[in-house]
Amino acid sequence: MTISVSKLSKTYGAQKAVNSISFEIKEGEIVGFLGPNGAGKSSTLKMLIGLLPIEEGSIEINGYKMPEDQLKIKAQIGFLAEHNPMYKDMYIREFLEFVGSIRKVPNLKVRIEEVIKITGLSSEANKKIAELSKGYQQRVGIAHAIIHNPPILILDEPTSGLDPNQMLEIRNLIKQLGQQKIILFSSHILSEVEAICDRVLLINKGNLVADTKMSEIQAKKGGLAKFFEEKTKN
Repeated sequence: MTISVSKLSKTYGAQKAVNSISFEIKEGEIVGFLGPNGAGKSSTLKMLIGLLPIEEGSIEINGYKMPEDQLKIKAQIGFLAEHNPMYKDMYIREFLEFVGSIRKVPNLKVRIEEVIKITGLSSEANKKIAELSKGYQQRVGIAHAIIHNPPILILDEPTSGLDPNQMLEIRNLIKQLGQQKIILFSSHILSEVEAICDRVLLINKGNLVADTKMSEIQAKKGGLAKFFEEKTKN
């Protein structure tokens, strides 16, 4: 199980948003994807999940290639968007049944109960999404992302806006899921990335400026915050 990105590029007018970046991620890795605002993170993520066409380079996921195998690739990926779009007037099970039916998930009712248990939603499962705290709404978003049991999860700002206890709970859930999946984790909260990720991909002005193990970053004075500052100061 791998994500292989080779010489990926995207241009908007005269602006090179993503400039020939390459990386590989293997099963069991939780990888932080970092960069300042406008660095090219969102464009890269959108190309990975098929929301933006590839201009140059290639993406191969679990042996499938973009764009010719786009539908098969989408089936391999669970995506949690930054603003976690949901139908908040729905009950949790109702929402998961809705998204699971779109995904044509087999034995859907059984899978819904599995996902509710995995994401720690059992105590809230009979509520409408609008009645939940932000932390529990994020759990529903993650449940949505894993309803079809994808081997790859792409999480965009999954702990943004959460209080410290909620952040810890979501952090532990991501670590648990990362034991069996590839997780690409985009966040501006460096302490969360440092606590969760095995490795960091750092993009700045469209260029991949670092692909480094977290253990190596933490061995240096200042940890991830200092590393990020040094790599993005130019």
